Amino acid sequence: MIRKVVLFLSFFSFFFLQVDAQEQIIYDIKVRGAKKTKPWFIKKILTSKSGQVLDSIKLKKDIARLKRLPAISHAYFQVFKSHENFYNVFINVEENFTIIPFANFYTTNNDEFAYRIGANEFNFLGQSINVGGFYQKDIYDSHAFNIRAPFLFSRKLGLSFTYQDLVTQEPVFFNNTTADYRYRNTSYELLGLYQFDFRNRIEFGINLFTEDYQYKSGATSPNVPQTLKVDKSLLKFIYDYNALDYFYETVSGFRSVFNFQYVRARRGQILPNFRIFWNDFLYYKRVGERGNWANRLRVGFASNEDTPFAPFAVDNNLNMRGVGNLIDRGTGVFLINTEYRYRIYKKKDFLIQMNTFIDAGTWRNPGGSLSDLVDRENIRVYPGLGLRFIHRKIYNAIFRIDYGYGITKNGTQGFVFGIGQYF
Repeated sequence: MIRKVVLFLSFFSFFFLQVDAQEQIIYDIKVRGAKKTKPWFIKKILTSKSGQVLDSIKLKKDIARLKRLPAISHAYFQVFKSHENFYNVFINVEENFTIIPFANFYTTNNDEFAYRIGANEFNFLGQSINVGGFYQKDIYDSHAFNIRAPFLFSRKLGLSFTYQDLVTQEPVFFNNTTADYRYRNTSYELLGLYQFDFRNRIEFGINLFTEDYQYKSGATSPNVPQTLKVDKSLLKFIYDYNALDYFYETVSGFRSVFNFQYVRARRGQILPNFRIFWNDFLYYKRVGERGNWANRLRVGFASNEDTPFAPFAVDNNLNMRGVGNLIDRGTGVFLINTEYRYRIYKKKDFLIQMNTFIDAGTWRNPGGSLSDLVDRENIRVYPGLGLRFIHRKIYNAIFRIDYGYGITKNGTQGFVFGIGQYF
């Protein structure tokens, strides 16, 4: 009996050793098509490594990760046998041109001509480091600089630093009247960037900034200061769940971005602490070869102070195409943007998309109640049409033109220009 058991165990041990010996192993990973991007950097951010078992599911996730990089317009993998049960994996990439100058031109509420010019390098040193800055003339001079290195320390850990000195003329709303203020915000922000896995990442850090309001013209009130300068600190936390899949200019999948900020005054200044959070839910679906349905739902709330400086803005360039530049503010927001993009022309890497959209939203008044969100006075609906001029091999080379028309009370209309998709 013992002899039979020994023979039985020996047979199965031999069988499993043979099965194990036949596992497909990655012998080497080779990168093809990378000119500016460093091949060692691409290998660094892959989860698939030489010596590991060949796993097609893991490789597909690696390819999806590469296609999210600004430097990569498209990527795919191939597997070829090397010897015995060892295989070479070829990662083929098509690179974007990543040094992108930009220029935005627009008018303010006072019909003043304004512009922002700058440039970004999205693949600095061939390691997907974003370095950029801009100069803005919007009645006053502004400038900013940022560097973002998501893979600085490892495949999961990086840093971001931003300096901004923004000066604008801001409308302030109170008692059904409006005043114009010169607003200056000087800030220094340092964030840690960490990726848990393919779909989940966080950003966390601190922003030290100074806000300076100076009254210029319009209505006044003894309850609204004409001069206000305060130093503040802002703790920031962002959680990003990203299950999007890119195929050149089209996108499919779901993404959720949660943003929480806690603001307090510094250096003994007596001002209330302030909290704000919002969550963007994004859903995209490819429709045939040419169509792409895109949706964004934003829900956000802030400390409900009765202040003319409420954080959620109603603005052409942020959330409601055709509404005008910064026409109102609130301490809560519920916003839906939906649009259908359809390619109407393509020649090599250049193409044109046409889109039809509906932007709809509502805001809670400063110091108001949740019922403000269903008040007809606060609801705005703006359908419209737009065009996108796109180059596939230049990162974010999307010039957009949209025309929105308000169909709710006191609706306005107008064109909105910009770089990149609206969302």
